[in-house]
Amino acid sequence: MIRPATADDLEQILQLVRELAEFEEKPDAAVGTVESYTAAMFPGTGSPTVWGHVAEVDGLVVGIAIWFLTFSTWTGKNGVWLEDLYVSPQHRGQGLATKLMAQLAAVCVERGYPRMEWTVLDWNTSAQEVYQHLGARAMDDWTTQRLTGDSLTALGSRA
Repeated sequence: MIRPATADDLEQILQLVRELAEFEEKPDAAVGTVESYTAAMFPGTGSPTVWGHVAEVDGLVVGIAIWFLTFSTWTGKNGVWLEDLYVSPQHRGQGLATKLMAQLAAVCVERGYPRMEWTVLDWNTSAQEVYQHLGARAMDDWTTQRLTGDSLTALGSRA
């Protein structure tokens, strides 16, 4: 079953995020907490800034799609940025990743969002094959850039 994530899913979502970090060989990078996810996805006041869908099998969350809205100045419309898509290894091959992607595509179509985007590690060729099979195309002429840590702080201090 594919469904929107609820606050009750957060412990299981975080476990899958930690599994993903291990898979991507960055186990210490997953530092999010139930509190930080709650603030982003299910805030007591204000609107969420992040959403999620889960794949549930026999009452257990075994797959996640965590996403947020983007905005294109060219189209003047929002889109979806898929931050993470992950299905636990023992549940792969059942089409759950495709079903999660299809659900996000349905969100885009329903809301009139013209695009859904994400990144994939260059060594994760099996994921790339799945995405290409779904009709995605690599944006080889674009390079993701990131500021973090001291560089982010230094630039921010120039404001």
